[in-house]
Amino acid sequence: SIQFHSTTLKSKTFNHSLTSTVNFPNLVETEKPKKYTKKEKHKNWKMQHNILTSIRSTKITDGCKGTHVYALNSSAGADSPNTGGGGESIGDKLFHHLIDRSKQSGRFKPVGTKTATPDVVLEGLLPCGLPSSEALEPSIEPCLKPIDLVETLAGVYRRIESSGEVEKSEAFLEQCSVFKGLPDVKLFRRCLRSARQHAVDVHSKVVLASWLRYERREDELVGSSAMDCCGRNLECPKASLVTGYDPESGFDHCLCYRKDVIIVDNDECECSTSYGDEDDDSGDSDYNDMYFCIGESDIRCNRYAMASLSRPFMAMLYGGFVESRRERINFSLNSVNVEVMMAVEVFSRTKRLSQFPNNVVLEMLSFANRFCCVEMKSACDARLASLLFDMDDALLLIEYGLEENAYLLVAACLQVFLRELPSSMHRLSVLKLFCSVEGRDRLASIGHVSFSLYCFLSQVAMEEDVKSTTSVMLLERLGECAASGWQKQLAYHQLGVVMLERKEYKDAQHWFEAALKEGHIYSSVGVARAQYKRGHTYAAYKMINSLISDHKPVGWMYQERSLYCIGKEKSMDLVSATELDPTLSFPYKHRAVFMVEENNIGAAISEINKIIGFKISPDCLELRAWFLIAMKDYEGALRDVRAILTLDPNYMMFYGNMQGNRLVELLRPVAQQWNQADCWMQLYDRWSSVDDIGSLAVVHQMLENNPGKSVLRFRQSLLLLRFNSQKAAMRSLRLARNHSSSAHERLVYEGWILYDTGHREEAIAKAEESISIQRSFEAFFLKAYALADSCLDSESSKSVIDLLEEALKCPSDGLRKGQALNNLGSIYVDCDKLELAADCYKHALNIKHTRAHQGLARVYHLQNQHKAAYDEMTKLIEKAQNNASAYEKRSEYCDRDMAKSDLSLATQLDPLRTYPYRYRAAVLMDDHKEAEAIVELSRAINFKPELQLLHLRAAFYDSMGDFVSTVRDCEAALCLDPSHAEMLELCNKAREQIKDRK
Repeated sequence: SIQFHSTTLKSKTFNHSLTSTVNFPNLVETEKPKKYTKKEKHKNWKMQHNILTSIRSTKITDGCKGTHVYALNSSAGADSPNTGGGGESIGDKLFHHLIDRSKQSGRFKPVGTKTATPDVVLEGLLPCGLPSSEALEPSIEPCLKPIDLVETLAGVYRRIESSGEVEKSEAFLEQCSVFKGLPDVKLFRRCLRSARQHAVDVHSKVVLASWLRYERREDELVGSSAMDCCGRNLECPKASLVTGYDPESGFDHCLCYRKDVIIVDNDECECSTSYGDEDDDSGDSDYNDMYFCIGESDIRCNRYAMASLSRPFMAMLYGGFVESRRERINFSLNSVNVEVMMAVEVFSRTKRLSQFPNNVVLEMLSFANRFCCVEMKSACDARLASLLFDMDDALLLIEYGLEENAYLLVAACLQVFLRELPSSMHRLSVLKLFCSVEGRDRLASIGHVSFSLYCFLSQVAMEEDVKSTTSVMLLERLGECAASGWQKQLAYHQLGVVMLERKEYKDAQHWFEAALKEGHIYSSVGVARAQYKRGHTYAAYKMINSLISDHKPVGWMYQERSLYCIGKEKSMDLVSATELDPTLSFPYKHRAVFMVEENNIGAAISEINKIIGFKISPDCLELRAWFLIAMKDYEGALRDVRAILTLDPNYMMFYGNMQGNRLVELLRPVAQQWNQADCWMQLYDRWSSVDDIGSLAVVHQMLENNPGKSVLRFRQSLLLLRFNSQKAAMRSLRLARNHSSSAHERLVYEGWILYDTGHREEAIAKAEESISIQRSFEAFFLKAYALADSCLDSESSKSVIDLLEEALKCPSDGLRKGQALNNLGSIYVDCDKLELAADCYKHALNIKHTRAHQGLARVYHLQNQHKAAYDEMTKLIEKAQNNASAYEKRSEYCDRDMAKSDLSLATQLDPLRTYPYRYRAAVLMDDHKEAEAIVELSRAINFKPELQLLHLRAAFYDSMGDFVSTVRDCEAALCLDPSHAEMLELCNKAREQIKDRK
């Protein structure tokens, strides 16, 4: 079936459209009669013949079998030879006729288009309609979303500070669940590292270390192994198998590369490999005063040593049993082979396992279980766990470990499975172990079931396919492991989200209600949506209306209520949602689509541009691409589709009916074609004009021509970081690393991966290793950038300057050298070398690094040339397409009234920039308008609880004597950054004031 707006286009309607297309001459007869010259008649006849030939050559039946709907290729403009001198072409009439037919079914809105040039073969039929406002719905986020985020952050911080050693790791895990809903992924990674640092048991260490590795997606690095170590105890696979609580050593270097030490086994001394022989010199034969007889073999043993293995042996050899008086004890009926018994005897004396092969150690583990030899079992367990490094061994030994209750061996097997995610989930045995109730019970019996385990697994499954049965089963296990309130809220809410995606609305409502019962107010949205899907619109409206009445209004409340009302009330709710939270994309999308339905496409593009200007996302770019196609701006549409595919290579367009790459193929013939040299020029121009979306599109086109070009992948990652698209940027970095053609280049990209995931020292080491192989711009730049990411003293600043100067001596393109010059100018400014800084910025501007205007303006400002600084920022505003930051910066170089105007415009262009809110609040405080200042800061904090905003509001509360609010804001800020000294000082001061009042 072919999907349009979540409804099915019936085959009868579709076939009717096909028939209308084939009966093309009849279509022309229905048009208003027009007199043609002989030349025009011949031209039209020839064009009809070409189109019909193309249609006949197309396998229409194959098109009907597919799930995608395809569009007619469109021409580049009115000068196409098929347009008949600028009038409506016959292809236009055909397309509009198809649209008229489709309008009758009410499934979608039409799109105007032009025919392609005659040499373009029609790929199929695509009556590609614009989206309907009725089909738009905001997604429900699968994470904890508190109504009062500041209070929640403060509460999490208090729990972390007050928790003991055992509870601290779980408290950090709760912090992870809150940070998961925030856009800054570094916050989530940081608290995940803290959870691993404070993990007490081996199971938690294994799960959290594997989770940290998954966040870097090292499985996508060609040539890497699941058990590779990054060099720190925190993520080292061997260190994770060491028992004990030692948070101070978490960030220390691990011992992986010390060949003389085995981390999980204390067998550091080599023993003779001829174990068990009667003439073995490893023990004194005078002490061997008894024999264990197995078949025809006698194993000489020391009675005391054997008795020390376990209480059963002690009772047998020294108790009231007849064996205690015998020199020879028959052991033949105990199903123990001679080799194992000889190994047991050696272990009883030496307490070592180093000389035994793995199969013997496995048998010794079974022997230890049967005869309660605790010390020997622990040694065998640790030895086997230390030798496990690949999936095949893990699949083989997991069953053995579960049967023998071998805690470390099972932990090692789990570690392999988890570090191989997501590919390991495609193994049936692994899937059964994690997903089934029986598998959970088996893991629980040995102490390897936890909320963190299933939280990790369910995240992976949902990222792979949120609708899959695997996601459902893992979330059900997660719910069974949930103990505290926040754990149940998360598990039940995510189950509701998955069930809603699977269109199992009754079950979705059940799980959302369960989460709501546990105190997760945001799940009310899920309950209302499920009711709406089941046809109970008024009940859904009533629930959200009650939510708005009972709680402090939040943007997503009004957004949700807008779904259940119409007309002006819907519009007012969408406006309220944007005012309270301008980062919500649905209100912009709905308003834009509604404008298209009112035949105002230009206004629709302006509306969707508002959010694309500060928050880029594939769905918003898709809408704009649709609108641009409707306006026949095919180059603009192609630009946006390429940007979409950079963000998400598997994105499906048109309600999931067409792959993005397919749309690129359809748009490419009607857009301007560039060769690789043209692309470099286009990239240079777009980079210089701060057109990041255009730059992404050009790089995407260049990668089509040369997919293995690592430098292009790296450039792509830099652009994506400007959009705060960490996930996509890291994917591009990994591809750059995989396609690198030399060792020194690969090391640079590995260094950037480490730096972007919080491993600064390791990144510097990679840069130095790369430089030792070959001096290159990128290696010097990486080292300089990583060194500069700290509090620079004069010596460190000099090192960074030297590195950047060395980088500039190496070959590179103007785009990167402009960035290096800009960074070098910034360091010179910090060192108060303003003339050198100005030279760097001017040199950067000469090679069209437009952002250098900002640095040069700073130099002029420090030289008390305020007019020159203002003019310099004005030049940046005129050149840059994305200029919100330029307006913000220019406000520093003008009087108060002009500053207010610039900052107002900056907020309008990018509401996520926090400086304008802080400036306006400070002005209000200076005017003794304390309440208004608090309101101004709260506006931004409600949708972006940023550290500086919280710090300033806490200081305002402190000056007003509201110490309770001061402490709350300080604690919330310390949750975001526990090492913020000024915030900690202010918090302690406010606490003292509260105590004094009591």
